[in-house]
Amino acid sequence: MAEQTIRCSVKPATGLRSRHIAMIALGGTIGAGLFVGSGAAIQATGPAVLLAFVMVGFLVILVMRMLGEMVVADPGRGSFVEYIRAAHGDRLGFTSGWLYWFFWVVVLGSEAIAGAILIQDWIHLPIWVLSIGLIVLLKLVNFAAPRVFGECEFWLSAVKVFSILAFVAVGGLYVMHVFGPGVPAWDNLVGHGGLMPHGIVAVLSIIPTILFTMMGSEIATVAAGESPEPDKNVARVTRSLGTRVTLFYLASVAMILLVVPWSSIVAGRSPFVTAMDTMGIPGAGMMMRIVVLSAILSCLNSAMYITSRVLTELAAQGDAPAFLTRRSVSSAPRLAITVSSIAGTLVAFSSILAPQTIFAFLLSCSGGVILLIYSLIVTAYITTRFAARRNGTEKGNYTLFLFPLCNYATLAGVVLVFVAMLINPEERMTALATLGTSVVCYALASYFAMQNKQAA
Repeated sequence: MAEQTIRCSVKPATGLRSRHIAMIALGGTIGAGLFVGSGAAIQATGPAVLLAFVMVGFLVILVMRMLGEMVVADPGRGSFVEYIRAAHGDRLGFTSGWLYWFFWVVVLGSEAIAGAILIQDWIHLPIWVLSIGLIVLLKLVNFAAPRVFGECEFWLSAVKVFSILAFVAVGGLYVMHVFGPGVPAWDNLVGHGGLMPHGIVAVLSIIPTILFTMMGSEIATVAAGESPEPDKNVARVTRSLGTRVTLFYLASVAMILLVVPWSSIVAGRSPFVTAMDTMGIPGAGMMMRIVVLSAILSCLNSAMYITSRVLTELAAQGDAPAFLTRRSVSSAPRLAITVSSIAGTLVAFSSILAPQTIFAFLLSCSGGVILLIYSLIVTAYITTRFAARRNGTEKGNYTLFLFPLCNYATLAGVVLVFVAMLINPEERMTALATLGTSVVCYALASYFAMQNKQAA
């Protein structure tokens, strides 16, 4: 592991355009977790799920704002991992990079299996064959120039964004009795146990699950680095992305709760399909299958992209084998893409061969990782801004309101969520596994640092 912070030596490509960055930013956070996974969150918390979405949305807004200000104040470092490294040193840089890579590799394998299950009704092949096929397909997309990745992600994200806008518009007309037999919207919302039927602990403990569905905003800051004007694109994305994503989630989930009673939502079945069936929209199931498939392909595309870029950065810092820094003529890090795709394939196979043991363990270990990653971004911002204040460069670069109170409040919120997870028996193993994985990763970072020191 490198003993001092160095700039990433990889020259950014200029393949991604502003429209790619904008849609990657918005669509990258909207995955199958919203269209299908939100049903489990609604079932676990009732209407109070909206409060959980607001809390997670506010966290995403703050983290993106902090990350954006650090990038604009000190451009050219690369992903957020390098800003954590600059603020906290190589050991936490190593830890955050590998934890984040691990998180997205688990997502890659999980989404490949989800996609295979979805298309098995159309293509009658074994799930393991279909999942490998999906990974290979997205691997080839990422092997091409970054602009090809951006174009694919643009159109896949456009399907998701348009579907949500259409759903909210049609649901609004239904709730206002413009068509259909009418619906007791207020009774659907509060008439089945109140706004918080399972208590505040259920709301807090579901936050990592919701964050899992809403995370991905930080991918846009990495993608912006491969555009002609990275600083401007990062600033543009981070100013409004968190707010837009939160509004998308709140509007769509709120519409579901108004159209159907939350108690009728079944985990594992898309609540969007339930709501559309209630409104009498023909072909709701097929339409949602297409939307979910586009969301899965988009997530696979993004997972392949971000794991390869983070792995390349880790290699540039000496935290991974040096050969992973190599890029093709098209600027794609093909070796890093290959390693990540193989790791994702192994995760996918674990879900088939050992779903209750190895795969369940991997999901638990990665479940709360993003909370820890976001916490490190917050602490990196605090450290960086205080350093800028001492150097007299704070003014103009940093404008986050109520600094450092909002930063400390964010960290306190993360601690509160972990406490709630430890209290909740259903989430306790995820919290313990996440903390244990982080400790092991940091211990490895310390070990490699000691080895490098002895070698020097």
